[in-house]
Amino acid sequence: MPTIALSNFNVFCAVMGGFVIVYGLVSHFVKERLYMSEPLIAVLAGVVFNHGTKWLRPDEYTLFDAANLETTTLTFTRVALGVQLVLAGVQIPGKYCRTEWKSLALLLGPGMTGMWVTSSLLMWGLIPHLSYLHALAVAACITPTDPVLSNSIVKGKFADQNIPVDMQNLIIAESGANDGLGYPFLFFALYLVKYAGHHGDGQPQTGIGHAMAYWFGETWCYVIILSIIYGTVVGFLARVALRFAKRKAWVDHENFPFFPIALGLFVMGTCGIIGTDDLLACFVAGNVFNWDDWYRSKTESDSFAPTIDMVINLAIFMWFGAVCPWADFVHNHGRIPFYRLLVLGLLILAFRRLPVVWLMARKIRQCQTITHTVFMGYFGPIGVGAAFYLHVAMEFLHLIQTDGHVREDAEDLREVLRLVVWFVIMCSIILHGLSVPAGKLGSQIRGKLSGRQNRAEAQARRTRSLRPGPLDAESGMPQSPKRAHKLPPHAGVSSGSSELDLLPKYVTT
Repeated sequence: MPTIALSNFNVFCAVMGGFVIVYGLVSHFVKERLYMSEPLIAVLAGVVFNHGTKWLRPDEYTLFDAANLETTTLTFTRVALGVQLVLAGVQIPGKYCRTEWKSLALLLGPGMTGMWVTSSLLMWGLIPHLSYLHALAVAACITPTDPVLSNSIVKGKFADQNIPVDMQNLIIAESGANDGLGYPFLFFALYLVKYAGHHGDGQPQTGIGHAMAYWFGETWCYVIILSIIYGTVVGFLARVALRFAKRKAWVDHENFPFFPIALGLFVMGTCGIIGTDDLLACFVAGNVFNWDDWYRSKTESDSFAPTIDMVINLAIFMWFGAVCPWADFVHNHGRIPFYRLLVLGLLILAFRRLPVVWLMARKIRQCQTITHTVFMGYFGPIGVGAAFYLHVAMEFLHLIQTDGHVREDAEDLREVLRLVVWFVIMCSIILHGLSVPAGKLGSQIRGKLSGRQNRAEAQARRTRSLRPGPLDAESGMPQSPKRAHKLPPHAGVSSGSSELDLLPKYVTT
């Protein structure tokens, strides 16, 4: 006898599939008419489906275990970023990182450092009982700009009409590269917390020197440099192999556009096995893979990879809306009052990036005007990359233990990380997601007001032109405005002169 099976898998597939179907039916209207971003819509759907209808139940999926939920979210973010970063490397023109090395170096060096320090100072000043070292750790999670949210901003009708192509490419390249370069900022603080914080309790070796040795040896040499080398080698071999297979006609049309996605999954998995930076390796591999611009030119009109990317993005942001600790923003036992979180989120979005970009604007070729500089400084969204680094930090801090329990300072930092990073992520998704519609609405309102003012001025000019002139001295009738203008009272026309006398002689003859 047929039975209703409301298993978690069945419900999840039904909800996810139904949402993608409904969104697909109105996607053009939403993106090209309302200018709403996909991440914002997906987050709202996640909130409704979890906290409203209870159709999505992340706690049940992870057996009501917080560690399982963190691991699942970390895995989900790795998959989304791995695919997105390879596609980001493929989307930019060939040899772009070499031709635009100066702008990228400024944004990835002084730019990221400035964002890190600025965010940490804001947190240190607004979060009660937070040491500056802990503020550096929290700020490191939100330092990278998110490639998923950046891609939703610099692609589409609004971007094509308002954002120069050079700036679009720079934002994509920067967001792809700096996502992987968040490791040095994060582990600079985490190693100091582990080996120098709280007198290094629970660690066999302590001190700042030991922390810096780990930072240089593991983070820079193994995680960063190895990932660059590995991504370069894999990307080069993938390009050579695909071109050879294409020349031999071994690759069919269906598999050709899927190649970068498979490349991203391969790099992400192998980097995870050897313990290096999978995010940076994925971007480098994608960039080297398209170094000669051959693949991008072959797939410019193909929509397969963007479609897969869109589905992954909708899924990850719906998951974010479902797992975000919304209630804890208000009820967190007084650790961080909500008004402080709100002020902190707004200040970070306003001042985390804009002052640094403004100071470097003269050296960045793409920032040609004040408008370009403000746009570049404001649109540094915080999203999937921040969630990734949040859970990397949570896992690392969970291993700092004394007597079988997480050390007190590490546990406090975990709580602050969870609250602040999630709150800033949601602030960025909402504000950056609504910025384009708000800007478009503002321009339309200004256009209507300007048109109304122009029509009023035109009507006033017509009224003045139709106003009767002064009375004629002979007839007592009002002169036309044109005649009154031509024949002022002091023109010296005698009463004996006729109108014909005033005309040119070649007319009267």
